[in-house]
Amino acid sequence: MSTSTGTTTSEAGLDAALLTRVTAAVRTAGDVLRERHTPHARGVELDEIVAEIHANDDAVLDVLREPLMAARPGARWAEDELEGGALPPGEWWIVDPAEGNINHVHGMSDWAVTATLVRDNHPVLTVVHLPLTGDWYTAVAGHGARLNGAPLRVSAKSDLGAALVSTGQARPGEDERTFHRIGASVTRMLIHGLVVRVSVPATLQLIHVAAGRMDAFWQFSNVRSGLVAGALLVAEAGGTVTDTRGNPWDLTGGDFLATAPGIHAEAVSVLSPIG
Repeated sequence: MSTSTGTTTSEAGLDAALLTRVTAAVRTAGDVLRERHTPHARGVELDEIVAEIHANDDAVLDVLREPLMAARPGARWAEDELEGGALPPGEWWIVDPAEGNINHVHGMSDWAVTATLVRDNHPVLTVVHLPLTGDWYTAVAGHGARLNGAPLRVSAKSDLGAALVSTGQARPGEDERTFHRIGASVTRMLIHGLVVRVSVPATLQLIHVAAGRMDAFWQFSNVRSGLVAGALLVAEAGGTVTDTRGNPWDLTGGDFLATAPGIHAEAVSVLSPIG
C-alpha cells in the first residue's frame, strides 16, 4: 500500500497538532461507547440487535463528527460505514463510531472507535481507540505507527508454518461466493500456517499485525471503515499491504492482505489460487 501523494506530511498539514485533536475527539467518543457497554448481551431478536447497533452509532457520532470536521476544514465525511470502493478525489474522514459493534452489543470486549483521514483514496492519518483498555493506536503516513506513543513494529516471522494468522467476514449477509472463499482460505491456511483465527472486526485483527502479535490478516471484501485504519497502521509499522494476489492495495481493490514482510510471499502463494 502506498501512502505517498506527492506532498510531505507537513505540507499537507498532518502535524502533531492535528493528530492530537483527532486523538482527543476519538477518545471522548470512546468514553461514550464505554458507558454504553454492558457485560451481557443486549437484544435477542434481530430487530432488537440492529436497534442497539444503531443506537451505539448515533450516540458516538453525536460527539465525534463535529470536532473531526473542525479539525480538518475542507475534508468531507464518508456517510455509510459499511460501503466499499473508491471515493471521489480529495480528503475524506472514514469513521467507524463502533468498530466491532456486534461484539459491543453482545457484551464482548473486541470493539473500538476509529477515525481515518483519507486523501485521494489513500489513508494518511488514523487513530484507533480501545475504550476498555485505554489504549490508542496512531499512524501518520511516513511517520510510523504507535501504541500509546511507543513505536510499533510488525513480526519478524519468516516462516508461514510458524505464523498466527486471521481472517473474518466484513459484514453480515455477504454473498455465498464470498463465504465459500473464506472457508477455502481458512482450510488452506490451516494446512500451511500454524494457527488460524476467524474473528471480527478487521481493525481489531490488524492492530495485532501492526504490533507484531499476529502475522497476517486477509479479507475477501472491501468495507472501507474496517480496513483503512489497520492498513495504515500495518504499513507504517513495516508490514506489507496488498491484495491476496500480491498487487498494490487501495480502496478500489476487493481482496485485502496485510502481513509481516517475511511471510508475505508464502501468504500470497496460499491465498491467490482461491477464485
